[in-house]
Amino acid sequence: MKRKLVLEDGTVFVGKAFGSNVDSIGEVVFHTGMTGYQEVISDPSNYGQIITFSYPLIGNYGINRDDFESIQPGIKGVVVKEASDFPSNWRSNMSLDEFLSLKNIPGIAGIDTRMLTRLIRDKGTLKGAICTFEENTDMILSRLQSDSFSDTPVKKVSATKPFPSPGRGKSVVVVDFGVKHGILRELTERGCDIKVVPYHTSAEEIKSLNPDGVLLSNGPGNPEIIQEVCEMIQEIQQYFPLFGIGLGHQLFALANGCNTEKMTSGHRGTSYPVKELETGKIIFTSQNHGYEVSESSIDTSILTITHKALNGDSVEGIKHNQHPAFSLQYEPEASPGSEDGKKAFDQFLNIMNEQIEGVE
Repeated sequence: MKRKLVLEDGTVFVGKAFGSNVDSIGEVVFHTGMTGYQEVISDPSNYGQIITFSYPLIGNYGINRDDFESIQPGIKGVVVKEASDFPSNWRSNMSLDEFLSLKNIPGIAGIDTRMLTRLIRDKGTLKGAICTFEENTDMILSRLQSDSFSDTPVKKVSATKPFPSPGRGKSVVVVDFGVKHGILRELTERGCDIKVVPYHTSAEEIKSLNPDGVLLSNGPGNPEIIQEVCEMIQEIQQYFPLFGIGLGHQLFALANGCNTEKMTSGHRGTSYPVKELETGKIIFTSQNHGYEVSESSIDTSILTITHKALNGDSVEGIKHNQHPAFSLQYEPEASPGSEDGKKAFDQFLNIMNEQIEGVE
């Protein structure tokens, strides 16, 4: 069955339908990773997006039970050059087509994803619609141009109630802006006693849990939409070690007087080089973000830049000059991607240990 992808600039791609037989509208972005499509599709940070995979063959190792980053994916569609019908992997439980059908997500295959990627790279992220071939293109364009996508995606992916993941180590409160399971796995592997709380949890509620540290998770959308959480961050960073990841990094920056801005096409892939400024070391990182912290807005008397991207020179890490608080734009949990950044979780634990020893 034919299906088409219509972009807000009037570009139309015609391809083959797979996945669910529903129409959808979302922000069309591209991901450059060769592997990790299951993690990308299930990443809460991708809520509301139509994901274009630039690698030409997707689905060849199927879908398994272990590599999910959330229970219910929030993406609006998948765009590929070729979707594998017969995956080959001992862990595979189902094909990509079967999984997308199960989760009510449409897919389109057989289009020139290289052309689409270059279009997004040159023009910036575009709104798009996946629909049946017979759908009236002019009506779709009218809807795309009138739809502002002004909702708050964090509200859609954050936990509605606090929940624990018990351990016997350091007590960590994770503020859930759309937390990936990979982050929770890294904390669990280090024995942490985890309490996940909704994004709108107040500073007083977090303080009442008496944590050893607080982690601000990744998540979707424009950080400025939920600036109300900055007051909580300003309070919490004075009392507990704090670690921000992705959206959590951007919110930590906003809480300390910085500005954020939308990137032209964003960074979404598994091998982005980042420089640690203190050591000069280059690490390869997994990234998934469409906004960045504006370097010119950083007050160096409050914050210090710790990491910079080699592709585009964007700010990839900052730390507070007075408080034991730091944040990273890239995804240190590496789900999927390079594991170079995982030492950030050890750094977070070391800071918590130092604070406890200092109190004693």
